[in-house]
Amino acid sequence: MSAHATVTPQPARQGDLVPADSARATPSARARRRRIRPATLLTPLGSLGAAIGVWYAVSYLLLSPARRFLVPPPHQVLTVSFLDWTHLQPMLQALWLTARVALVGLVIASALGVTGAVLMSRARWLERTLYPYAVLLQTVPILAIVPLIGLWFGFGFTSRVVVCVMIALFPMIANTLFGIHSVDRAHHDLFTLQRASRWARLRKLELPAALPSVFTGLRTSSGLSVIGAIVGDMFFKQGEPGIGTLLDVYRSRLQSEDLFAAILLASLFGISVFALFTLIARLAVGSWHASADRP
Repeated sequence: MSAHATVTPQPARQGDLVPADSARATPSARARRRRIRPATLLTPLGSLGAAIGVWYAVSYLLLSPARRFLVPPPHQVLTVSFLDWTHLQPMLQALWLTARVALVGLVIASALGVTGAVLMSRARWLERTLYPYAVLLQTVPILAIVPLIGLWFGFGFTSRVVVCVMIALFPMIANTLFGIHSVDRAHHDLFTLQRASRWARLRKLELPAALPSVFTGLRTSSGLSVIGAIVGDMFFKQGEPGIGTLLDVYRSRLQSEDLFAAILLASLFGISVFALFTLIARLAVGSWHASADRP
């Protein structure tokens, strides 16, 4: 047998181990993962049906007819509130105001959070100085400082936005800073060999590598911003009413159907915002980040 015999590569057989990177790079495998499976839809639909069943059980089995106003059945909420335009219109108008407050607060919190994280990543002393205040902002009871916010910024739109920013700021700082600090050391060494400037390192390496973490913080902050907008509506009632203001009004008047309808609308809005930013994250980083390979 010749010492220079050519070894012909054999095709992979079923059961052979294939490197994870090569399997991940296969477009057909990725396309199969992205197909919507029936279980993906059946699971949330089943949980929704179970929740409605529990709702009916509480209304009709646990509550007497005289106390059923505490938890009205779903069909009553649908007919009284959602299908009656005189009840639904003020809810939609209030929800639109709450959405504007949440959006403005999220934009400000995102800009401040990313900028602050980048500045803290540039200097260790700056991180040790500023990060404790970011933690303090997250841990302070927001309801305890609501009177101060009202005194400083009034009791209208501005104060509602301030509450959103305070609640949504910390996840943006923490996740962005974590993403910047988590860049692979080998990549840093490569930029060092190329004698890249700090600005080039930040722009071409650290910020792109931190994008998945930034979007994780953005998804978290988007939900917190909606909560902050509703809390601000309840305490700062000057100007147009938000959905939080209507929740307080319906509670005081014992309008149970409208109260449940407003809660459902606010919940659907929060879920929609979270889903929107999840989709944006998939479109922005899904083509190269490992999160795109999740089934």
